[in-house]
Parts: sequence; structure tokens; C-alpha cells
Amino acid sequence: MKKTLFSGGGGLSSTAMDYVRFLQMYLNGGEYNGIRILSRKTIESMMPYQMVDLDPSEGKYHGLGFAVSTEKTVAKGGIGSPGTFEWGGTFNTQYFTDPKENIIGIIMKQTLGGSEPTGWKFRQMVYSLFDD
Repeated sequence: MKKTLFSGGGGLSSTAMDYVRFLQMYLNGGEYNGIRILSRKTIESMMPYQMVDLDPSEGKYHGLGFAVSTEKTVAKGGIGSPGTFEWGGTFNTQYFTDPKENIIGIIMKQTLGGSEPTGWKFRQMVYSLFDD
């Protein structure tokens, strides 16, 4: 039986592993497994400040497609390095990519509502694995 996904919000449907590959391509400056997907300059143009701060109190800004952490984010207790980029989906699928530490964290959930803390706790657990 053929399955169809109707996505009224225009969201992305994928697997965790495919999304890791997608984010690794960003960490690699536009390449994945030796194949150029996006130019280095395209990647560089996506990360700088592009529009109004998402939440000025957090110190994050919006690049092209990502929320990006700043020194202010880290100073306020944000987990990650300046330049860490992140985003999520309607059903609380969330990811973060920290270029300084060269890590990607992805949690795929199917919960509706923005107040549940699983994504934040997942991020804390990932960073707690660092031993230096």
C-alpha cells in the first residue's frame, strides 16, 4: 500500500541518519563524503546575522535557516559554543550543531507543544559526555 505524507506546514520529513548527513555537510563547509553539495561561500553566507534577534534576552540571532548562538547565549548558561546553530520542528524534533566541538545532536520526537524540556535535557546529556 502506498503511503503519503501530507505536510500542510511544508516541513521536512527524513530519518535521523539522513539529517546527520545533512548537518555534517555544513560542518564540512558544503561537502559530504568528498562530494561538493553547496559552495563554501554559500555555507559562510548562511551563518551570519540575517534578521531580527529571535529572543534578544537569549542572545541568539537568525541566520539563513538556523538560530545561531553568540557569546551572550553561552554567558547566560546556554550549552554550546558561540556559532552553534540549531532549529526544530512542529512536533519537537530538534537538532544542534556545534562547529567548535565538531558535534551534532539530533532528537526526533513526536510531541506537540513547546513547553516540554526533553530537547534541553538531551543537549545537557550530550555535553556532559565531554571529559575535558
